[in-house]
Amino acid sequence: MPASLPFKMRLPVIAAPMFLISGPELVIAACKAGIGGAFPTPNCRTAAELDAWMGQITDALAPSDGPWAANLITHSTNKGLADDLALIAQYRPPVVITALGSPKPVMETVKAYGGLVFADVTSLGLARKAADAGVDGMACISAGAGGHTGHLSPFAFISAVRQFFDGYIAVGGGIADGAGVAGAVAAGADFVYMGTRFLAASESRAQDAYKDMVVSSGPDDLIVSNAITGTNASWLKPSLIAAGLDPDALTAPTARDYNSGSAQKRWKDLWAAGQGLQTIDRVMPTSQIVARLEAEYRDAAGRFTALTARA
Repeated sequence: MPASLPFKMRLPVIAAPMFLISGPELVIAACKAGIGGAFPTPNCRTAAELDAWMGQITDALAPSDGPWAANLITHSTNKGLADDLALIAQYRPPVVITALGSPKPVMETVKAYGGLVFADVTSLGLARKAADAGVDGMACISAGAGGHTGHLSPFAFISAVRQFFDGYIAVGGGIADGAGVAGAVAAGADFVYMGTRFLAASESRAQDAYKDMVVSSGPDDLIVSNAITGTNASWLKPSLIAAGLDPDALTAPTARDYNSGSAQKRWKDLWAAGQGLQTIDRVMPTSQIVARLEAEYRDAAGRFTALTARA
C-alpha cells in the first residue's frame, strides 16, 4: 500500500455504505479483513440505535484493523443530522462521508477531533463545490454504481477531478474485482468505493431473496431511474417487476425525500445494484471476498509490472 495513505489497509478498498444493507456486522467484518467499512446513519431509526451501533463498532475494532466510516445525509430532509453529529463527536469515526448535500454542516465537528471528511459526489459541479468546502477526500460515484449513481466514466471522473483537487479520491462505479481496483489506482484514485460486491456478503443485511437475485443477475438486469427517490438510481429490474412496477414506464420522478422512515418503505422491496453483478457467483463471508479481491489485485499488479518492464 502507498505510504501516503492515511490508514494501514490490506487493500485500498472501502465497503461502501448501503442503505438498509450495511450494519455493524458488515462494517466490523470489512475492517477486520483489512479494508474500510462504512454504513449510512439513516439505517438506524433512532439516535439510541445509532449510539448502540457506533458503540458496537468501536468496541470490536483494534488499531490494526481497517478504518470505519459513518455516512451522513446532509440534505435538508434529514431531520436527524444534529443527533448524528453529536454521536460523531462522541465516537470519532476516522472518516465521515457526506451525501446528498453540502459537506459544510459536518466540517467543524469532524475536524475538531482530527477526522477526515469525504464528500460523496456524482458530478464535476458537486466535486468543485466539495473542494471549495475544504474536504479531505471525495467519493466519486460514477456510471455503473448501484443505488444513487453518477453518469461519468470512473476513469474520466478521476482524471477530471485531479485537475483541481489533490486530496484523497475514492472512486465507485462498476468495480467489483481486484483488477478493477488496480486499474483505478493506476488511473489516479487512492481508494475504490465498492458496494455491490458486498451485497451478497454473509454479513450483509440484505434479504436472502435479494442476495439470490444479486447472484443470479447481470448488468442487463439493471435500469437507472429517478422515479423511485427523485434522484437517479440503479435498480434491479426483477425487483421492480415483483413489486408490480413496469421498468419501461418509470417516467414520473417523485419529490426528493431522504428521511429514513419514508425511504425505508421505498427501498425495502425495490432493490438496487451496480454493474459489477457479473463477478458475484455466490454468497460468502466478507473475509473470503477480500481474500479474492487481494489475489485478483496482486495478479493485475503483476501483469502491469510485467508489461511495463517490456516497454
